[in-house]
Amino acid sequence: MTLSRFRPLLPGLLVAVVLLGSTPAMAHHLMGFFQLTPGPLSGFVSGLMHPLLGPDHLLFLLAIGAASVGRGRPLVWAIGLLATGLLGSALGLLMPGLPLADLWVALSLVLLGFVVAGRCAPVLLLPAIALHGYALSGSVIGWEPTPVAFYLLGLLVSQGALLSLSLGQLRRLWFVEGAGPSGRPLLLSGLLIGSGLAFAWTSLVP
Repeated sequence: MTLSRFRPLLPGLLVAVVLLGSTPAMAHHLMGFFQLTPGPLSGFVSGLMHPLLGPDHLLFLLAIGAASVGRGRPLVWAIGLLATGLLGSALGLLMPGLPLADLWVALSLVLLGFVVAGRCAPVLLLPAIALHGYALSGSVIGWEPTPVAFYLLGLLVSQGALLSLSLGQLRRLWFVEGAGPSGRPLLLSGLLIGSGLAFAWTSLVP
């Protein structure tokens, strides 16, 4: 085994170095930014924007299409992932307080990197997205049921749109005649692993 085999991972490691020099705004939403009062409209908009404002969530959802999932059955995978993510959010509302939740979410990017590289089974993305759903529920603990319901609806719409983009247009750009383009899987795998490790580090070190 030579070092040249790991060269495609270098861009991801460089990204990790850059991310370590910053403090990512993980799992923030509009309620915190604008001091909004929880309500149906603010809850919906907050749920809509939350996955977009968390770089870990956004990267995870967009990179799923490159993980050999949904090829031939994109709708089935999208529904399964969305349902699992919402179940994770429901679990987070019923049983909050998972220790080191942000760390596990960050490590899910590392797992996705191994799935993209073909080293892990795509089915492992189901518990991974459940972790994301769990973490996304943490910002609405204590809200009234109505704004929580609208927040979850916003999450469903936002994540559904991102997964549709990932499993649709981005997947078609990624795969050529049913096969991953040479060199790209390791490049993206390195990016995901490097980003996940960087986010994991920042969740442990304030």
